[in-house]
Amino acid sequence: MPYREQEKEQQTGRPDSSAEERLRQEVAELRRELAQARRAPGHDAHSGVAPARIWKPSGITITALILGAAVLLVVAFLAGYGPLQKRNAEIATESAGQSRALPRVNVVRVARSTAASGLRLPGNIQPITEAPILARAEGYIQKRIADIGDRVRAGQTLAEIDVPELEEQVRQANAALDQARAAADEASANLEQGRADLELARLSSDRWNALVGRGAVSRQENDTYQLQYRARVANVQSLEKAVVAQRNAAAAAAANVARLQKLRDYRVVTAPFNGVITLRNVDIGALVNTGSTLLFRIAQTDRLRIYVNVPQSYSSSIRPGEPAIVTVANLPGRQFKGVVARTANSLDPATRTLLTEVQLDNRGGLLDPGMYADVDFTTKRVDPPFVIPANALVVRSNGSQVALIGANDTVHLQKIQVERDYGDRLDVSDGLNDGDQVIMNPADSITDGSRVSPVPSDFPAASPN
Repeated sequence: MPYREQEKEQQTGRPDSSAEERLRQEVAELRRELAQARRAPGHDAHSGVAPARIWKPSGITITALILGAAVLLVVAFLAGYGPLQKRNAEIATESAGQSRALPRVNVVRVARSTAASGLRLPGNIQPITEAPILARAEGYIQKRIADIGDRVRAGQTLAEIDVPELEEQVRQANAALDQARAAADEASANLEQGRADLELARLSSDRWNALVGRGAVSRQENDTYQLQYRARVANVQSLEKAVVAQRNAAAAAAANVARLQKLRDYRVVTAPFNGVITLRNVDIGALVNTGSTLLFRIAQTDRLRIYVNVPQSYSSSIRPGEPAIVTVANLPGRQFKGVVARTANSLDPATRTLLTEVQLDNRGGLLDPGMYADVDFTTKRVDPPFVIPANALVVRSNGSQVALIGANDTVHLQKIQVERDYGDRLDVSDGLNDGDQVIMNPADSITDGSRVSPVPSDFPAASPN
């Protein structure tokens, strides 16, 4: 079968008589063209081969190809457009249904927090005992034995002061004491002499008084002896007071000597208690003045204390004897056990906080005074607050609120009092009841009285310690 007939039959699927006729005509035409080519110049008569003719598709072939492509496009369009239209219709139907339904919200049921509550407060570590060592004697530093960081014991010598002026004052006071004692001795001797003269005057007075009674002497002479006796009595009394005065002067001089000797003893500076030297302010040759020159500062670090300010809401839960845990940033993972030693039993009116002292053992020497520390308390609450997620809080113009689910799934905006903020949850002290359901992440469109569709969610109702 000729090529064109085969092509036509493949396109149509059956033989065509008109096409066969046309093929015959084309064959005849090709024969004529072949004969003309043989007679034309350039034809190789010996070989009898005519130049090759390029095949060109006929109009029927091109039309069939175009129709086939069009059919394929139509089929592909119908196969994709139908499901797309169906999907769009389903989406539109679902969207219309959702617009008519109630908004869905996640709700949680509130519950009370645990009775045990953790409280962390900052504080500064201080030594249990700390004292400045001041100079009590004026002079120059002659020896300096202790330095910063030295651990000393009570009574240990820290420094010696050269006090030449004080030495002269001591010698002068001793001389004054000797003079006062000599004056007291002289007054005592005068008193003894006065008492002897008094005794003689008394005897003479008694004798002349007896002679007057017998008329042996005149009354004038007797009165003279009587008055002399009275004068001797007054003189003895005066001498007794003089002795007391001189003895008091001697005692004062002795006290002055003792005072100066005590001050002279202060030239040797000693430690008042066991501790560590945290400050050394002088060196050899430095001039020190009484009561104004700071020589050393000593601290007792075997036991430390921390002062913290407890808020008013927790002040009733802090009692002396309760345990506390102390942590410091430079010792991660280490915890130190402390105990509440005492409280001020009065709130500071400026900050409404209770000053509390926590003491802890530091015989290992791991903690140093001046460190910043965190103190953790575990308190027991009589009336634990309610706990809600932090994203349930609604802050609007009329204060802090939560959206509650009421009857018939209506929304009720309830004002609350937030006691403590943990970041992801809140302690609420007022405004909620057991069993209330609060909406999580309430939208701005939710108002008081609107209806919603609640969806229960899980939320652990416990405050972290």
